[in-house]
Amino acid sequence: MNKIFLCIAARQLYKRKGYSLLNILGLTAGIVCCLLIFEYVSYERSYDEFHQKADRIFRVQDEEYQNGKLVVPCAAAMPGVAPNMRRDFPEVETAFRLYKLNFLLANDVRNIKFMEPTVYYADNAIFDVLTLPLVAGDARTALAGPDKIVLSETAARKYFGQEAALGKVLTIHASGKTRPLQVTGVFRDYPDNSHLKLSILVSYPTFSQIIGTYGKTDNVLETSFGWTDFYTYILLKKGVDYRQLAAKLPAFIDKYHNNIPENKNAGDRYALSLMPLKNIHLYSRYTEEAEANGDGQSVSFLFLIAFFIIGIAWVNYINLATARSLERAREVGVRKVLGALRGQLIRQFMLESLLLNLAALAIALCVVLVVNPLFGHLTGQRLGAFCALPFAYWKIFAGLFLAGTFLSGIYPAFVLSRYQPVAVLKGLFRNASGGRWLRKGLIVGQFAASIVLIAGTIVVYRQVYYMHSQTLGVDIDQTLVLQGAESGITDSAYDRAFPAFRGELLKVRGVESMTSSSDVMGKEILWSTNWRKMDEAGDRVYNLFHLGTGDDFVRSYGLRVLAGRDFSRDFDDRRSVLLNATAVKELGYTSPEAAVGRLLHGGQGHMDSMRVVGVVADYHNEGLQKAIQPLVFFSHRNDHGWYSIKIKAADPASTIAAIRTVWSRYFPGDPYSYFFLDEFFDRQYADNQRFGSVFALFAALAVAIACFGLLGLSAYNVLQRTKEIGIRKVLGASVQSLLFILSKDFLTLVGVAFLIAVPVTWMVMDSWLQGFAYRVGISWWVFGGAGLLAMGIAFLTVGGQALKAALQNPVKSLRTE
Repeated sequence: MNKIFLCIAARQLYKRKGYSLLNILGLTAGIVCCLLIFEYVSYERSYDEFHQKADRIFRVQDEEYQNGKLVVPCAAAMPGVAPNMRRDFPEVETAFRLYKLNFLLANDVRNIKFMEPTVYYADNAIFDVLTLPLVAGDARTALAGPDKIVLSETAARKYFGQEAALGKVLTIHASGKTRPLQVTGVFRDYPDNSHLKLSILVSYPTFSQIIGTYGKTDNVLETSFGWTDFYTYILLKKGVDYRQLAAKLPAFIDKYHNNIPENKNAGDRYALSLMPLKNIHLYSRYTEEAEANGDGQSVSFLFLIAFFIIGIAWVNYINLATARSLERAREVGVRKVLGALRGQLIRQFMLESLLLNLAALAIALCVVLVVNPLFGHLTGQRLGAFCALPFAYWKIFAGLFLAGTFLSGIYPAFVLSRYQPVAVLKGLFRNASGGRWLRKGLIVGQFAASIVLIAGTIVVYRQVYYMHSQTLGVDIDQTLVLQGAESGITDSAYDRAFPAFRGELLKVRGVESMTSSSDVMGKEILWSTNWRKMDEAGDRVYNLFHLGTGDDFVRSYGLRVLAGRDFSRDFDDRRSVLLNATAVKELGYTSPEAAVGRLLHGGQGHMDSMRVVGVVADYHNEGLQKAIQPLVFFSHRNDHGWYSIKIKAADPASTIAAIRTVWSRYFPGDPYSYFFLDEFFDRQYADNQRFGSVFALFAALAVAIACFGLLGLSAYNVLQRTKEIGIRKVLGASVQSLLFILSKDFLTLVGVAFLIAVPVTWMVMDSWLQGFAYRVGISWWVFGGAGLLAMGIAFLTVGGQALKAALQNPVKSLRTE
């Protein structure tokens, strides 16, 4: 019997190739979308899960409050936190710190040197907390003690080729000083799906000794609670609830910082919080993140879209199957007269559903294998092999597929099998109104989801375009940026060489201006301190971020001076500062002019008493995702950080080559590397652009799949009304009026879907936009455009069927039944 059912099912599918193809295409598209989204979501949610102790690892974060307001939520903490938590809390098994920096690293024997952008000083306990297996060296001692360095396998090959790196020496070059480091370990390349990018680790005691060479006690790296740039991770003992430990942190920070007499600034307090390791990538929104993080809200939204899309595909099957109910009614009647039971008919139709879904699944798996590399390129992720999708997601998909196959098959099976043979064979049967309302409800749901996706895509692209098109308040075009010189020259020699280097650069044809700074646009400014107004009574403090600038910084970048003056060689500006407009507001001055001439106290040493000589207009130092920071500018004429060179658009290659020649003459020990600032700045928007592309892709596919369902329902409707159409034509109805009559019901359904989609879209997209400091509004035309687009697509889909019926010969229509 089952073999007979299988043969009948296969024959039915083959007989109606167009119907089968339409169903298979819709189901295939839905399954492909679902699997690709599952792959993307699983990768985003897999960050740091490879650590064997991940569930017990937490990052300690510092939060600075001023006058009860959170002003600096920082992903790092103070260097004294880790050792004191180990000592004070028995719940903490161990802890380690990371301090991030960049420097020139060289294999002097092979004359190989690179400017390494991400190097971490690390405690040896890192090997006890993270899963960081060494392929060479001893994890118990690899970073225990000064002058030790541990490399990834890739970094080892970079400096030593095929030679064994263990025991070899690499040299740090920084600010005219060199320090040899012995390679004491090589670890397997760190996985990409981590919020940390670990390639080179230097022992923490090395940092302590380097600090000592700058006149600071190395004990500051063990006891300080005033320096907040140290990523701190703790490993809790088994069975410990981290929430209970977090409740003890206020008393801990009060003991070591807030209640210390010299730290009792009015309204200035610190707090510590714990972030589970596996939550950092998607849910941490702090300053000074080790790497750019993902967006948990967007990932969850895409995950939900996967269910919507595959659900739409199965709804299509129901509509297309019921659209054929008239066509198969006589088949059902004849088979019932010949003795077929209803259960046998249900099994027959369920088997057809299963065959269609299995065919779609087989094709979808092949399609995913082919498009997986392209999808990885689109998302900017190393997704790996498709078959590596975690088992948990395969279980979800398997359950979803089986449930969808059953539910999408059971309704048409019950509809088709309930027809009474006498009524069918006499042509008297009618479909129940309940079934019609269900089908209409499914269409409304499909198009409501489609309109949400269309409107969401418009909002995403408007936000991305807005960020790209907004005036930054600073001119970054045609700006070549070099990282400052780090090796082969002492500070005093650098102070003599830099002015000559700058002077010669300005003589190069094609160079318009040159300046230096401690940071450049597109880089997060991390240097900040608390400032006081010297003419204000009390101890109120204001957190301001610092930027050291060289000659012509303001002019080179086209910043507007709102009040006062720029730094100038005509003045001794060593104790002068500029403020941006946001800093003026932060400090409480009524206008830029009111701030000029005021004295500010930024701590001991060179910031003891600084006079405001000018105020510049706000500009976006980072992307529009972030608010403009209150900035204080210092005059650092020979700053080591970054060199910004404005070049002419004509023949940039020759200009770059000439700059290289000058660079090599003055800083032969430093590699020549550069980037264009506008391209560097735009990297901040890359994730948003990729999300917009992924969102648009799946929105388009969802709309296309929904149209398959609308096509099925319109075909069903035309088939039901064939005789009516013939009668109307005989009575003189025009093609236009018939087109309207056949289309209006479906367009009404799309209108209902629009009314449902508008509030849903507004709530979802408004929540997404809250993640941007500067954002577009959700205009009425976004909904209107999405609704009109959906209406137009629906009309084209339905109109084709309606036009075909309206143009049919009425004689043929009247003979149909």
